[in-house]
Amino acid sequence: MVLEESHRQKKIAGILQKDLAEVLQGAATRGGLKGIIISVSKVNVTVDLSIAKVYLSIFPNKEANELLKGIRSNTPLIRHELAQRTKNQLRRMPNLEFYIDDSLEYIDRIEKSLKGDDNPIVDPNLLDKRKKS
Repeated sequence: MVLEESHRQKKIAGILQKDLAEVLQGAATRGGLKGIIISVSKVNVTVDLSIAKVYLSIFPNKEANELLKGIRSNTPLIRHELAQRTKNQLRRMPNLEFYIDDSLEYIDRIEKSLKGDDNPIVDPNLLDKRKKS
């Protein structure tokens, strides 16, 4: 049974999403990462507001895993900067967990497959099985 997100969870997720996007874009610019776009596609906050799962969309995609490692290793710094920005809105900063949001890439692969010879409707083994998170 999946519970609906509360209004408070949605509000906190929205605040985190907006501020995290600014923090990550600023860090990418300062870090000299030209031509790389990092966007926060979704933030899910747990019921007790202790953990925020952050889904990132990184372009170009070939840089995604390397950047995700860097972001994860800098999570304490990112969390601190986020806490400074949201100190008037949040009492406690949730722990941040970062994940790659591959939904756009997945949709693109489906579209390419449907247009080409390797049609997944004819041969369903062509598409990866996606795990629910």
